Amino acid sequence: MAKEVVGVVKLQIPAGQATPGPPVGVALGPRNVSPGEFCKKFNDQTRDQQGMIVGVEITVYADRTFTFVVKSPPASVLLKQAAGIAKGASSVKTEKVGQVTVSQLREIAEKKKKDLNAASTEAAVNMIRGTARSMGITVVEG
Repeated sequence: MAKEVVGVVKLQIPAGQATPGPPVGVALGPRNVSPGEFCKKFNDQTRDQQGMIVGVEITVYADRTFTFVVKSPPASVLLKQAAGIAKGASSVKTEKVGQVTVSQLREIAEKKKKDLNAASTEAAVNMIRGTARSMGITVVEG
């Protein structure tokens, strides 16, 4: 017999650095799940990606247990890292904050492919290109 699901929580947390405080405690506490137990398991599983922001989808069951799936980092985080910038543009139409190459876009698309709903790698690259454009990052050939 399958367990009864009482909720699904989606968070973005620094890999290997989750703490029982906000946002983890605030999201899991009301669902009667131990934030400390989640943090320990999450930090063990994501230790190799230390410091990178990653998405996590936590499924909470009626018997107070949980399972979680770690997603790839958000495209915006990967683009900022590739362009070597701290944040995106405040005014995208007038301000360009950095640049990335098409090959860097392809690498990011490959990292995120399982989490994107793209039919092909080229479609995934175009999704990442759109994110870059909305952040004020210029895409150059190369």
